[in-house]
Amino acid sequence: MAEIKCIGIVTSGNDAPGMNSAIRAVTRSAIYNGLRVKAIFRGYKGLIEGEIQEFKTQNVSNIIQQGGTILKSSPSKDFLTADGRKHAFENMQKEEIDALVIIGGDGSLTGARIFAQEYDVPCIGIPATIDNNLCGTDTTIGYDTALNTIMQTVDKIRDTATSHERLFFVEVMGDDAGFLALNGAIASGCEEAIVPSVEIEEDQLNHFIQNGFRKNKGSSIVLVAANEKLGGAMHYAELVKNQFPELDVRISILGHLQRGGHPTAHDRIIASRMGAASIQALMKGLRNVMIGIDNEEIVYVPFSRAIRDNKQIDHNLIEILHNISI
Repeated sequence: MAEIKCIGIVTSGNDAPGMNSAIRAVTRSAIYNGLRVKAIFRGYKGLIEGEIQEFKTQNVSNIIQQGGTILKSSPSKDFLTADGRKHAFENMQKEEIDALVIIGGDGSLTGARIFAQEYDVPCIGIPATIDNNLCGTDTTIGYDTALNTIMQTVDKIRDTATSHERLFFVEVMGDDAGFLALNGAIASGCEEAIVPSVEIEEDQLNHFIQNGFRKNKGSSIVLVAANEKLGGAMHYAELVKNQFPELDVRISILGHLQRGGHPTAHDRIIASRMGAASIQALMKGLRNVMIGIDNEEIVYVPFSRAIRDNKQIDHNLIEILHNISI
């Protein structure tokens, strides 16, 4: 492998709080170790179109506290094609970029894996997604901030639910993973969480209504992971309205507010650790791995493992939620 003298940084896929913290750490760690840094704007689309700028230390000043990504992010259908990846590689050569650090989720790392195999480019992934669905790491950048946003928002919804004795179905992001819905429900004292990995049939929902809402409490909140298969909060709200018309059922879809906001201290710290570790990985000659944190230790996870399957939730947490929500 040729000596690495210049790295490219790209943020791809959906934004997550803490991405800027990772950009800062990668940039400054690289410069500290004598490497040049090229920032690639608007994800893989920018790599194909040549939206590339050299970064110095001052380019990443005062961004650790900012949400989103200063490099922007944009979907790229062209990167899914061989011709698009060919243009991306040609721009890397033109800019004398020897290796890539990719900050993003499973789709971003999947693209990096294919690109690395085709062109023998050293790629290091940094997991940044609020869904927390990448294997090989205890947590991903942005998850803690999104979880805290959900908790704070549900606390506010609780005030009006209690005042009016209402049943709220609150829809959160997370898709197939369900981590935000389940842990958000525990953190905010919800009565139930509907997550993709646990089938919620009508009789189970009826049991919750009879025991959790009608008998014991004047108000309840159910967190629902947004998911096409499950139907989302609106599906369950309609189901309950039809069966129990006497209940005052409301819906709140939190949407993209979960992606925004200042990253928590936890997200800033793990982003900084992972960013610095990505440069160390390249200097050790590693390639095509994702930086993870396992039991507070930095680990290197092959792309094939990180994106292999969605990480499974701890079903013990479901039991805990049911035990403490009576």
